[in-house]
Parts: sequence; C-alpha cells; structure tokens
Amino acid sequence: MQKMTDNKTAPRKSSASSKDPVPSVSQIDILKHQNSIFRNPLPFHHENFEQLGDTFMVKLGAGYKVIFTRNADTIKYILQKNHKNYHKSPFQTKDLGKYIGQGLLTSNGEHWRKHRRMVQPAFHKKKLVGLLDVMWSAVHDEIGRIEPGKVQNVLPMMGDLAFQVVAKSLFSAEDIRERMQKLQRITVLNQKMLIKEMRRPYLKWWFYLNGDIKRHLQLSKDAGAILDQIVEERLAGGEENDDLLDMLLQAKYEDGTSMPRQQLLDELLILFTAGHETTANALSFTLYLLAKHPEIQQKAYREAAEVNFIGNDIMGKLSRLSYTQQCIEEAMRLYPPVYIIDRVSLKQDEIDGRQFGKRTTWLLSMYELHRSEYWESPEDFIPERFAAELKKNHSDHYYPFGAGPRMCVGNNFAMYEMVMAVASILKKYSLEADMDELQLDPLVSLRPKNLILRFVAR
Repeated sequence: MQKMTDNKTAPRKSSASSKDPVPSVSQIDILKHQNSIFRNPLPFHHENFEQLGDTFMVKLGAGYKVIFTRNADTIKYILQKNHKNYHKSPFQTKDLGKYIGQGLLTSNGEHWRKHRRMVQPAFHKKKLVGLLDVMWSAVHDEIGRIEPGKVQNVLPMMGDLAFQVVAKSLFSAEDIRERMQKLQRITVLNQKMLIKEMRRPYLKWWFYLNGDIKRHLQLSKDAGAILDQIVEERLAGGEENDDLLDMLLQAKYEDGTSMPRQQLLDELLILFTAGHETTANALSFTLYLLAKHPEIQQKAYREAAEVNFIGNDIMGKLSRLSYTQQCIEEAMRLYPPVYIIDRVSLKQDEIDGRQFGKRTTWLLSMYELHRSEYWESPEDFIPERFAAELKKNHSDHYYPFGAGPRMCVGNNFAMYEMVMAVASILKKYSLEADMDELQLDPLVSLRPKNLILRFVAR
C-alpha cells in the first residue's frame, strides 16, 4: 500500500508573471473536439490544465469567455473569502432552474439566503438523529433487493437506494414507491436534456424547434404534480410525522408566514434531484474502489462486522465506522460527484495578480483539484489520508460538498446515509470487479458508466 500521509505541498506557482494574460483555448479547438467534449469533457480539461497551467481561458465566440481553474487559492477565494462577489451562473439559475424550479440549488442573492435560513434547520445533526431509523429502514430494504452472485450494474441499484432514502426521510410513507420511481425517471431524463443544451448551445434553437425542451418542461410539470399530490395528502391527513416534509411545512419566514406551495414544491424537487443523484454516484464509486482493493475492503468489512444498526443509538454506531467513512471520503476525492462548480463575478476583481472584469464566468474544477499535486500519490486510493489527525491537511484543497455559505445543506444527511449503506453492504457481501477500466459519464454530476460488480454472499 502507498504511504498513508500526505505532503502539504505548496500551491503551484505559475510560470507566467502576474502581468501575463491568462493562457487561452481558441473556439477552433473547441469545435475540433466538440464530439469528444460532448461525451466527456474531463480529458479535454486535463489536457489543457497540463499544457497551460492551473488557470486557463476558453473562448466560446461572440466575446464570451470562461475561465477554468484548479488553483486551490483561487477556488478558496471565490467560494469562501470573497463569495459575496460570486453568484451561480445562468446555467444553474435559468437552464437548470427551468426544470427543477427556483430553490436552494438554483437561486442567488436574497431569495437564496431567505430560503437557506428556512431549510437549513431541517438538516442540523440533532434533527437528523430522528431520521436515522427511517434511513436505516430504507437502506435495509434496498440492500435486500441485491441478488447475490449475480453480476450487476451498480449505479441503478444505488440510485434506487438513495432515492428511497430521500423519499422515506421526506415523506415517512410506504406506499409511494411507484410515484417515486416515476419521479426518479423524470430527474434522469431532464438531466440528460440539460447536458445536451449545455454542451451544444449552438443547437438550442433546434431543441426548441423540434419540441425537445417543451417535452422536458412538461416532465417537470409532471414531477411537480406528483409532489403536490403527496403534500396535499399530508395536509389532508393532518398527522405529524416529524420527517423532512413536516419540518419544511412548519418552517417560517421572518414575518411568520409559511413557504408558498410552489416554493415548497421547488425545494422538494431539488432535494430529490440533488439528494439522490450525488449520493448514488458517490456510493457507486466507493463500492467499485473497494472491489478493486480487496485489502482495503477487508479492513472496512472487519469494522462493519462489529456494528449492528438494529436497535437504539444509530448515531453512536455510525461514529464507530470511521474507516468506512474514510473510504467514502477518499472515493469522493477521486470521483467528486460535483466535479465542477460555476460562478459569475458581480464586480471586477483581482485574482493572482490579474484583473478580471464584471460578469466573468469561472468554472472551478474539483475533479482536477482533488487529483493535483496538493496530494501525495493523487491517483491512488488511500483512505488512510482521511484519518482524523490528517484531515486538517486537506481543508484547503478538498471540497466534496462545495465550500463557503453555499456548501451543500445535506452533507451530513448524505454522509450518514453512505456510511450506513456501505457498512451494511460489506457485512452481507464481498465485492468483486472484473472491469479493467472505469468509464466516466459527467452529466450535471459525475457518474460512472456501466459500473459492473459482483456481490458474493458472505
């Protein structure tokens, strides 16, 4: 095994002076590689980072430019130190927003701040303790659907697991699986449509003309109708279940009013979309890496074998699964579900000795940052690097849930769910992988493509 410690490598110094312009990629280069970029832009990003340095510009025509960076100081500055000057881009607020509404993920400014204050209390650790039994019930049921000995595509399985965890934690209901499966299909279809729009913006007129966008907007309305029906059933029943839906229904603005129905539906749809998608991806990558590293899998299994989630104090049991959590954290370093973060500057700003104008679009590459020279042996799977005494070494170059005020509101929820799921799977199955190479499918989040594993009953 590789060494378990990391060097605190100093940030890479640019070979260019502070007065040099940002190296650029021409629009011709983009057009030349458009098909491969559409399939998977990560190799194109990596090639340019290696050739041009940690920050480069892509020219997209009509004077529109995008700045890519994997520089840790720049990323921290934009997400944390000067976050007030950087909003989410129209890709999220408008393009993604038209499919999933104007909630936490797709809003800026006062609208975002107001609803963040309302939603965040539902995800405090003390509140989540009350959801752990529901979470365990969903995880247990979904793991029971795994067919031992059979070679299986992991992502759909983990997608179902993560979706059911979110559904039951939100609604505490046992009779909504069919509706949740329809909602899950809608979120996947709309995500694929959004990626087509994002990576081929020059065809957007055609997507409107041929009815693609209209069809997907109708799917979004169908998703809203599903959620609206569930909310109506809850209100008509008059029962309190102390689940996430109850918490959102009881949340109040500063003037004492409740969240309007449409806003509630937007927040629910975003919780489903973001909550299950990123978790399913992270779980799939974690299981793959454990399958490819039997000695690490065995160490995690020995830890999991000592924990039984049946009974009381699930939070205490989760705290005993520190190595399992390290495996997940390392998987999210290698394959961050949110592999790129976008921001647009509100005012002119100086970064790394260069002046950038108002409305500059930044793409912050978490995928590249997590595999950069800030890490020792960055391509290797080394869960030990996230031991408690070493985590502080990574705080400036590890952002699996984002950073700053817009850090994912459900990060604790997701980690509890993933630790519980991985430990429960390892207790019941050993994992085997015959795949020589993992293919990536970067959509709105980073997904694996055709990730095939065998679950062998222990």
